[in-house]
Amino acid sequence: MTAAEALVAQLEAYGVEYVFGTCGHTNIALLDALGRSRISFVIARHEQAAAHAADGYARASGKVGVVLVHVGPGMMNAVTGVATAALDSVPLVVIAGDVPSYMYGRHPHQEVNLHADADQTAIYRPFVKRAWQVHRVEDLSRFTERAFWTATSGRPGAVLLNVPMDVFSRELGDISYMSGLPVRASVPALAVDDAQRAADLLLGAERPLVYLGGGLGPGEGRKALLSLVEHLDIPVAHSLMAKGALPDLHPLVMGMTGFWGLEVTNTYALEADLVLAIGTRFAETDSSSWNPAYTWRMPPTRLIQIDIDSSEIGRNYPVELGIVADATHAVRAIDAAVRRGEPQPRRRPALREQIAAARTALFDGSTERGRSDQFPLRPERILLDLRETLPPDAILVTDVGWNKNGVAQCYPLPPEGRFITPGGASTMGFGPAAALGVQIARPDAVVVALVGDGGMSAQLPAVPLAVERGLPVLFVVMNNRAHGTIADLQESNFGREYGCVFTDPDGNPYSPDFAAFGQACGADGYQIAAAADLRGALLTALRRRRPAVLDVAMVNEPVPTPGHWNIKDIYHGLFE
Repeated sequence: MTAAEALVAQLEAYGVEYVFGTCGHTNIALLDALGRSRISFVIARHEQAAAHAADGYARASGKVGVVLVHVGPGMMNAVTGVATAALDSVPLVVIAGDVPSYMYGRHPHQEVNLHADADQTAIYRPFVKRAWQVHRVEDLSRFTERAFWTATSGRPGAVLLNVPMDVFSRELGDISYMSGLPVRASVPALAVDDAQRAADLLLGAERPLVYLGGGLGPGEGRKALLSLVEHLDIPVAHSLMAKGALPDLHPLVMGMTGFWGLEVTNTYALEADLVLAIGTRFAETDSSSWNPAYTWRMPPTRLIQIDIDSSEIGRNYPVELGIVADATHAVRAIDAAVRRGEPQPRRRPALREQIAAARTALFDGSTERGRSDQFPLRPERILLDLRETLPPDAILVTDVGWNKNGVAQCYPLPPEGRFITPGGASTMGFGPAAALGVQIARPDAVVVALVGDGGMSAQLPAVPLAVERGLPVLFVVMNNRAHGTIADLQESNFGREYGCVFTDPDGNPYSPDFAAFGQACGADGYQIAAAADLRGALLTALRRRRPAVLDVAMVNEPVPTPGHWNIKDIYHGLFE
């Protein structure tokens, strides 16, 4: 048995069903073995598309995404996609072919080697949890085991398994011992004393706040959090990545903090005397660039921070109590300790009324603006038509710009729905390709890639891939013929726009016809020519259950920004 055949058998034993990637002369031995297995290879036209699709698959399925790339330019093309997954703590295993092991440093075809000795793994080391360089065929199965273990244990993330092409074709001994992944992550639990200390702090606080990040997964952890906050009537603010973790219309959910957060949320965060932060790194835009005048003021606010990654504890704010533990276990333990200490629930009716008033004003205001028949459409008209047309369990996969920040701020996500976005890297081009992986993981779901024309242009290969795989993804392109968010930012700070809007040689606004492009690829295409057209096109696309591109002309207007981001200060010469 060759090492390639043994690796495929190992992947099958680990429950891998899909591998996303592109072919190259360094990995076709592995592809040949994959072709004789139960594993399906999802061929992409670009490695970044493969990485984003694997990322989307992992987020939607809860399984490990597996990516296969070629040496040099192949694995470099995947960098942005793999880094996006890594920064959002998504488990991804990247298998990269490399030059023959006995030709290192001689600059064989496509080796990454010019001013230093060849080491393509170094390209990935700043963002992967670990990179393995296979030197001996005997090490491949052990390194593969470690790669899957590392990707899924603790704080999940991306890893790299770098394999010289000759290793795939070398003979390997008996692998009859191989079965499922033999190691299982032991989840760090919260000690009873620490749970009690956290409970005492919560019970003693007059103005507590829960700040929820993306680190609390679905299931028991979120149920326990609801139990805790409803028992003590504690409001919940959340980061971008936690949009939808608790129902948007829950009476204690205040919404996002920071630059795109609500004024009432930022004000409450400033005035809180205790914050229980769960699975969050206090990202810059969620924290108003850590400026104590806008969102978080710690101290005097005391902070309990729960994170499975010890390096995040106290990174941006000093803690009163730092807890390195699995978020689900920790929240359940704190909830139990709170109920032991105070069996009777607390009620804060005035707080609930304040939250309801602010959230109602937000959503009703957005809905009212969305009733406009202006054409090109206002962004909130697009969001309203989606909200009132899509089934409640639809999955929105966004990119960057209005589709990400506007949805996170003012789109009332149904409890059954899901919002998937590139938070850590804010990667343009994530949405179209990631939606494909989501659809593969959830074949019966309605999956919408809600993207700008910049994001769609960055990942055009997603459309033919959807056609080839028969994936009924709806690509809804919010087309303002610009990198609109940056154009707005530039104009508001420098008095004009330059280099952000797409024009033809005569200076007129320009855009490709994305609907025609979809049709050319074999998908359905809908060119939205009037305000009333969008709903009909959405209903038709939903009924047909085919890949579809909806090109929606949109005016360029900024997402409201009640918070602060210090890039505006920098533009005006303020550097503190």
